[in-house]
Amino acid sequence: MRMVPWLTLHTPFPAPGSAPVAANGLLAAGADLSPERLLAAYRQGIFPWFGPGEPILWWSPDPRMVLFPDEFKLSRSLAKRLRRRDYEVRVDTAFEAVMRACAEPRPGQRASWIVPEMIEAYGQLHTLGYAHSVETWLAGELVGGLYGVSIGRMFYGESMFTRVSDGSKIAFAHLVAQLRRWEFGLIDCQMETRHLASLGARPIARREFMSRLALLVNLPNVPGLWRFDHDLTD
Repeated sequence: MRMVPWLTLHTPFPAPGSAPVAANGLLAAGADLSPERLLAAYRQGIFPWFGPGEPILWWSPDPRMVLFPDEFKLSRSLAKRLRRRDYEVRVDTAFEAVMRACAEPRPGQRASWIVPEMIEAYGQLHTLGYAHSVETWLAGELVGGLYGVSIGRMFYGESMFTRVSDGSKIAFAHLVAQLRRWEFGLIDCQMETRHLASLGARPIARREFMSRLALLVNLPNVPGLWRFDHDLTD
């Protein structure tokens, strides 16, 4: 039986390819959630995911669920909703609020993996210009959105939430349109779900994911707080 490597504060990550498929890509445990550790993880296609009371767990699944921006599926109903334009999309104006909304337990879920330590850690990445929120506002209220991490021309989606019909999908559609404009190559969706598949995401082999990642993370960053200037009719 494979023992999960335990990381100290100064231990580098094992090779991502060493995470067994049978363990859903569990690579290692331990270390910390410092900005340096998180950025090193994302650059190698590794992400943290753990529950309350658990040690920090690091993952590199195979296959990997991703969305190529040009493959985004805009349904007729969502396109109709976008044309109404009775909402406002803001970027990086309520990062912590989006994370806390994403952390609210879902139906049938006892507790969220977005624990307080994660909110603090990703808040630091946001301050440094690496983590971003895309927010859907309706009548002055935050009704949906998502957050993720950006390095180079790679976006790592972390979580989304909605309080009204299509609230998160509106934010996601605007994100994809802007990432196309900025020539981002890939959106990491981490794990396969039916919802993500309905938006055009699909699984690819970890080897392919790592090959694409190595190129994208070394392209220039889009620095600081983000501002969108796309047109969904492009």
